[in-house]
Amino acid sequence: MNGAAFSLLALLLAAIGLVALSHRIAVPYPILLVLGGMAIGFVPGMTGVDLSPEVVLQVFLPPLLYYAGYYTTPRDLRAHGIAIALLCLVLVLVTAAAVAVVAHTVGGLPWPVAATLGAIVSPTDPVAAAAIATRLGVPRRVITVLEGEGLFNDATALALFKVTVAAVVAGSFSVGHAVQLFTVGTVGGIVAGVAVGWFVAFLRGRSTDPIIGVSVTIFGAYAAYHAAEHFGFSGVLGSLLCGLYCGWKIPQVATPASRLLGKPVWQMIVYLLTGALFLLLGLQLRPMLAELTGYRAIDVVAVAALVAAVVMVTRFAWLFLVPHVLTRPERAVVAWGGMRGAVSLAIALALPTSVASGEPFPDREVVVLTTFGVVLLTLVVPGLTLPMLIRVAGVGRAGGATSEAEEESRARLVLAEEALAHLERLVLRDGLDEGTIERLEDVYRYRRRELASEAGELRDPDHAHRMAVERAASLELVEVQRQVLLRMRREGQLGTEALHHIQRELDLQHAMLVPSDGGGQRVEGR
Repeated sequence: MNGAAFSLLALLLAAIGLVALSHRIAVPYPILLVLGGMAIGFVPGMTGVDLSPEVVLQVFLPPLLYYAGYYTTPRDLRAHGIAIALLCLVLVLVTAAAVAVVAHTVGGLPWPVAATLGAIVSPTDPVAAAAIATRLGVPRRVITVLEGEGLFNDATALALFKVTVAAVVAGSFSVGHAVQLFTVGTVGGIVAGVAVGWFVAFLRGRSTDPIIGVSVTIFGAYAAYHAAEHFGFSGVLGSLLCGLYCGWKIPQVATPASRLLGKPVWQMIVYLLTGALFLLLGLQLRPMLAELTGYRAIDVVAVAALVAAVVMVTRFAWLFLVPHVLTRPERAVVAWGGMRGAVSLAIALALPTSVASGEPFPDREVVVLTTFGVVLLTLVVPGLTLPMLIRVAGVGRAGGATSEAEEESRARLVLAEEALAHLERLVLRDGLDEGTIERLEDVYRYRRRELASEAGELRDPDHAHRMAVERAASLELVEVQRQVLLRMRREGQLGTEALHHIQRELDLQHAMLVPSDGGGQRVEGR
């Protein structure tokens, strides 16, 4: 096995192990991935993996952006649109400018390179912050602002990144050209994303094969990005808007089997890409440190610490000086939750290696290493202390129940009641026999009673206990059936295809009985 193959296998194993460990110790996995990525690059025997800058943007970002857009709620974005717009547009530019000034005056970077560094570290990654906030019962509006900001500030940052990199590569800068590039890129990216999203939803609505249906969405994530980039538009907005559109339309047109397959497939894709992105950077650290010229490692560490401080101070100042819909304690949570992550790493790795004259991109190693340091400091320190801040500020609610969970419970209750009402219409229309009517009524009456208890509409103190006992018994019956099924397969009474069909039915029963937990939430990481 050659060194590169060994490194890739080690990365995959490390990503799996770190994510598993994060679940066990209740720490958001981006924190462990960034620490693991930093450590793994210095393991003896690990060799660097050549990573083309184009690969980072063209392979890693499109599916991450599509997935983030797919699970975004347009209603929540509209409700807090002004706050999110100020954060993802104005604050990105303010942060980039502040970082550029410090990186130039203190770090000694040329102005265009300093501005590029500012663009790279200006967008937030809301994964860890939103995960912690959700677990501790922070109001939904806080989570919406964190997620909405992290969703759209990528587009602003990447547009700014392209302008500053163009200035470094070409050696010139035009404000008019920059404004034109941003405006055309934004509008064009939105149009391209919606157009590709419409096409993907159209194909999903006409496909009954789950594998083809899910494959079409993967195609859509990349098609939206590359179609937008081909015409000089924002590929980030292309993939993001494609995901938003598909998230609205696909639940209406896709088959149940396709929807069941889609979420775990996409969770795996996002998990692997996010883990690989963090850990691949770890393999770049040692060679970059070795290639540093004109800077000592301690100088880069100092610059990274200073830039991280500027990023956080600017964020706090913005949130507390600009009028906001959130309360002051909620603003503190949003400010401290402004962590940098996978997107900043991806943009940094996408820096070109040379300029138009053929010479190396100036201070590229310094920019990438500083970015990693900023991500490390703004992710690990706030990520580990955010739970304490939420508790001290009194933002979280007892028991960690979120408004989203309450909304889901109410919706399930309405569905059960509507099913019972429709059953009465079926009796009149189709003349169902009494036995069928009784069985269906028992199912939905039980369901309505259980959901009413969860929603607090049934005031029976013993009911929750009875429901828990009944749920446990039902789960045990499902497990007994699963074991019998496996025994029949071992004894040669059952073929593989029949096994998987029946096992899927049992798994669906199990999923209906088990209360929603972390496995049902979206994947952390963008």
